[in-house]
Amino acid sequence: MPQSEKMLRVTYATSAIGVKYDQKATVRRLGLTRIRQTVELPDTPAVRGMLHKVRHLVTVEEMA
Repeated sequence: MPQSEKMLRVTYATSAIGVKYDQKATVRRLGLTRIRQTVELPDTPAVRGMLHKVRHLVTVEEMA
């Protein structure tokens, strides 16, 4: 991965209990398994689309 590529820091903030199955699956595909877990993901249209779908469950920070 080139160093100049932007990254996103995604934190699993709210439980997925009671949300639709596809939203739970999206959280898992982002690599999040526990509340308050943080992962760093590349800033791509596919990742942005997944984050938009579960925006009520995660917090997102842009990194340089």
